[in-house]
Amino acid sequence: QVQLVESGGGLVQAGGSLRLSCAASGRTFSSYVMAWFRQAPGKEREFVAAISWIGSDTTYYADSVKGRFTISRDNAKNTVYLTMNSLKLEDTAIYSCAARSDIVGFNKPSYTYWGQGTQVTVSS
Repeated sequence: QVQLVESGGGLVQAGGSLRLSCAASGRTFSSYVMAWFRQAPGKEREFVAAISWIGSDTTYYADSVKGRFTISRDNAKNTVYLTMNSLKLEDTAIYSCAARSDIVGFNKPSYTYWGQGTQVTVSS
C-alpha cells in the first residue's frame, strides 16, 4: 500500500515558478513509477510527467511542459517533485501525483495509487 500527499500548490503569476512535492509512504517507494497528472475545470485528466527507477531515473514529459517542468525524486525522503518554470495561464489545474509498479502505459491515468491533489493557479 502506498499513500501519497501533495503540497506546494498555490497562486503564481504567469512566467513564475512553483515546486510541487509528493510525499509517499511505503517501503518500496524507490521501485515505483511516479507521475504527475493535472486536471483543469471541464477537462479530462492529462499526463504531465513521469519518472521511472529503470535506467537511473528515466523521465518522461508531455509536450506541453517539456523544457519548462522537471520531475525528480529523492528516494531517501520518499518524495517526488515537480519543478514548474515559465508557468502559463493554461497550466492552471489541480495537480495530482500517482504511483504504479510498472512503466507500461506511464502516460495513461491507470495508476494504482493517487494523491488528493493540489491546486495550481496561474494569473495574468
